[in-house]
Amino acid sequence: MQVKRLATPAALRERLDALGCPLPVVDRVDPAGPLAQPRQVDGLTLHNRFTILPMEGWDGTADGRPTDLVRRRWRRFGESGAALVWGGEAVAVVPEGRANPHQLHVGPHTAADLADLRQTVVDAHRTATSGAEPVVGLQLTHSGRWSRPEGDALPRTAYVHPLLDGRVGADAGSVLTDTELDDLVAAYVHGAVLAAEAGFDFVDVKHCHGYLLHELLSAHDRPGPYGGSFEGRTKFLRDTVAGIRSAAPGLRVGVRLSAFDVVPFTAGPDGIGVPATDEPYRWTFGPDPDALAAGTAAPDDLTETQRFCDLLGELGIELFCMTGASPYWAPHAQRPAFFPPSDGYLPPRDPLAEVHHMQEMTRRITQAHPDLTVVGSGLTYLQDWFPHAAEGLVRDGWFHTAGLGRMVLSHPTLPARVLAGDELDRRLVCRTFSDCTTAPRNGMVSGCWPLDEEYKSRPDRVELTRAKRAAEAARGGRSRRGAGTESSDDPTGDDA
Repeated sequence: MQVKRLATPAALRERLDALGCPLPVVDRVDPAGPLAQPRQVDGLTLHNRFTILPMEGWDGTADGRPTDLVRRRWRRFGESGAALVWGGEAVAVVPEGRANPHQLHVGPHTAADLADLRQTVVDAHRTATSGAEPVVGLQLTHSGRWSRPEGDALPRTAYVHPLLDGRVGADAGSVLTDTELDDLVAAYVHGAVLAAEAGFDFVDVKHCHGYLLHELLSAHDRPGPYGGSFEGRTKFLRDTVAGIRSAAPGLRVGVRLSAFDVVPFTAGPDGIGVPATDEPYRWTFGPDPDALAAGTAAPDDLTETQRFCDLLGELGIELFCMTGASPYWAPHAQRPAFFPPSDGYLPPRDPLAEVHHMQEMTRRITQAHPDLTVVGSGLTYLQDWFPHAAEGLVRDGWFHTAGLGRMVLSHPTLPARVLAGDELDRRLVCRTFSDCTTAPRNGMVSGCWPLDEEYKSRPDRVELTRAKRAAEAARGGRSRRGAGTESSDDPTGDDA
């Protein structure tokens, strides 16, 4: 049953309970309640409990500068009223580390552009909130094995991976040397210095979604200083933070982490996602390494995740943003959706179960690390009831601030409406059609194609429709689990 069919918060709670996945969903959102409360973090004040999550952009210039579409998106981030803008979007520290040819790049030639983007957020936020100040960060990244700086795959990896190398044409020659990693530490520090000069409050040293720094955390078999032990696998983070503290002492540091992982998935004969292997899977981060080596690690073992969060405290890092796995090989885990992207698969179980799993993992981290300010994610699939779950989760201490990812592309003013006591605009509520992923996977710009008029009117929308229909045909004509009587091509009717 799709969430859009659940007519009340009570109906959502009943469905979650029936799945064995209870969440604290409130019946009525209090505009002066938990989501409106301020929070202090690392000397900064968050004036409410909403966060805009970072998303990879596909609409910059060839040399990594913002375009009008990028500036529009960042302005809407400010207009949202969310107190925290986590990173804006993924910005590559070196050109060869971009995940697509139009991803932003932090460098001397883009420093003024990034400062303008930040100011765009601040100005829009002040207008939307009658003068309140947002906290704005910049997410620094290297795409690692998923690098496509010129369009074709040019992977740079942390180690040889038996399941993922074949997907991108990687081999032993793709593995970065220790010297190259040393140079990348310097690139991250340089990017942080430029971010500080541009006025950002913090940088996110990104450790998620299968990109390079996340992959280093699972480099159990890598020899040398950047692999093997926990200390080796976290050397990049520790060296980068030390460099930032020295070169930009007033700049805060945050980390967005894939705190749990799953085995890579692929589409089965019926189009439904299935694990790519039944063998014990050790190329992961989170569980106890001895259990991984013995093939006995439990899927929800957070032994090393909790140790990593301890390390964040030791490094003086208070900003922590939660996510899991990777959208490249397990999109159902962090982007629950009824409709898959063109290169994906039908959900292996009710997406509500994935929403619950993300929140449960987040709760365990939040409660174990009271000195962290934890940003939750994975809530967009709750659609109309996003605010009702967000209030309950903040109230009950599952996380401190609710992150909006895909939802902000379609309904950027959601936080402001909630805090004003207004209803959501149901015409703009994200229905997880996955077009914001399908479009860039097929060479088009990122954005909400079904619901945002800026994208609905684009002439290349016809190419998106063709790509979706081709993907559906490849899955046997099924747009979702069950008979293909509903399609994500048409956002009218119950979806409007």
